[in-house]
Amino acid sequence: MEFGIFDHLDRSPASLADYYEERLAIVELFDRAGFYGYHLAEHHATPLGMAPSPSVFLAAVAQRTKRLRFGPMIFALPLYHPIRMIEEICMLDQMSGGRLDVGFGRGASPIELELYGVNPDDARDIYDESLAVVMKGLAGESVSFKGKHFSYDSVPMEIHPLQKPHPPLWYGVHANDSAVRAAKQGLNVISLDDVEATRGFSEHYRADWKETGRAGPMPKFGIGRMLVVADSDAEAQRLAERAYPVWNASFLHLFKVYDRMPRHPRPSEFSAIQADSRGFCGSPRTVTEIVRKQMAESGADYFVGQFAFGDLTLAETRRSIELFAAEVMPALRNA
Repeated sequence: MEFGIFDHLDRSPASLADYYEERLAIVELFDRAGFYGYHLAEHHATPLGMAPSPSVFLAAVAQRTKRLRFGPMIFALPLYHPIRMIEEICMLDQMSGGRLDVGFGRGASPIELELYGVNPDDARDIYDESLAVVMKGLAGESVSFKGKHFSYDSVPMEIHPLQKPHPPLWYGVHANDSAVRAAKQGLNVISLDDVEATRGFSEHYRADWKETGRAGPMPKFGIGRMLVVADSDAEAQRLAERAYPVWNASFLHLFKVYDRMPRHPRPSEFSAIQADSRGFCGSPRTVTEIVRKQMAESGADYFVGQFAFGDLTLAETRRSIELFAAEVMPALRNA
């Protein structure tokens, strides 16, 4: 069983300069604590994402950590020039000594795509073409491609990833059919949906993975959860109920500006995501039992925690991570 982190870098009360430095200090703590990977979301024109250029922040992560793997979850490919995307991936992989994991997607918010001048109806086709170009460029000496949105003729690839043929690939699953596609492509995945839905995703993923007949271990199947760990259940509940609505306001901000609802809405109170299994809190003992139960019921083998969100202070976040690393992770690994 492995443990990772998902991070939105949603806006906090701190100044941006202090905020970036505090978050990098938290990432250093993840590195020392023995987490497997750090997965960073990409968002634009919204307080939900203060790292609209994930590569810039991840370049700093590469220099501030030694063992932690890291990467975008996801790069929104319709917003990138594919050749530039190849070059950024290769640089990050080389600068980190081969610790980059890369997630690709179409972008979670149609509004964000539109603000970049991209028609959401074209996002799937752009994603497919862009991904084909990127995969060619990561593994080859040049790129030639003819498509509706991109066309290249023998573009030289003078920079290559350290990991061959490319860094591990990730995808966010929200439906059974996306789980099937990810399995056929051999992608690691993370679900942010409730336990019941995730169980369906994992069953479809495993069934189709077996049908591929691939050798070697199955990729990671992750489940992502917002959580707070504190010295007591009551203290953890107090912190989560205070911080979550701040995060949720950032989550809904752009949708409210444009009077549109998100595809994957989140309730406004922490108690609601506790009820549907997408978030929890408590003492180390309580959290250990919740994680154990959710992993067993969902079929996941990679737990991804979102520890820093809303107005949680640096000290509160540190304590949550330290308790999780010192008491929850060893208990689950030993089990």
